[in-house]
Amino acid sequence: MVSVKTPLLFVASVILAVIGFYVAGLIFGEGSTSIEKSMFAVGVILNAVLIFILSSMTKSNASAASTSVTSSAISNDDEHDDDHDDESDEDVSTLYVGNLPYRANEQIVKEHFETFGYVRSVRLMKDKRTGKRKGFGFVEVSAQQADSMIDKLNDSEFQERTIKVRPAKDKVA
Repeated sequence: MVSVKTPLLFVASVILAVIGFYVAGLIFGEGSTSIEKSMFAVGVILNAVLIFILSSMTKSNASAASTSVTSSAISNDDEHDDDHDDESDEDVSTLYVGNLPYRANEQIVKEHFETFGYVRSVRLMKDKRTGKRKGFGFVEVSAQQADSMIDKLNDSEFQERTIKVRPAKDKVA
């Protein structure tokens, strides 16, 4: 998809190339048509490279701005699990999960934890600036199954990493 800035950058590069053409004519004199043409061609090529660099910079800045979210979440709120439709906030415990592989996403973590019990949601923390995962997160699970899940999952292997699972500390306001 072409952004609005790309045509503006192209117009600016053409203007710079034309200015370069005339400046080359002034510097090298009227009789040097081959040099003028060469300078014009070099100016156009350099400006094309400049357009590419600037447009890629604006795309990366836009994507960085769109990924400035601190966490992502996958939740069972939209799915109906007949065994857990009546789960309330009091029946849910939040577990801290550390030493997660950076390539792990919410869905994979959720599927792994679901083999040991009900999972309400998963939130993996991300760096605000880069959008990259930090290697830890929080999993909301059934309060009745939390201790069992901690016992089974703490110091277990997950995607070639030994994960740490423990009760999450209360959030300080």
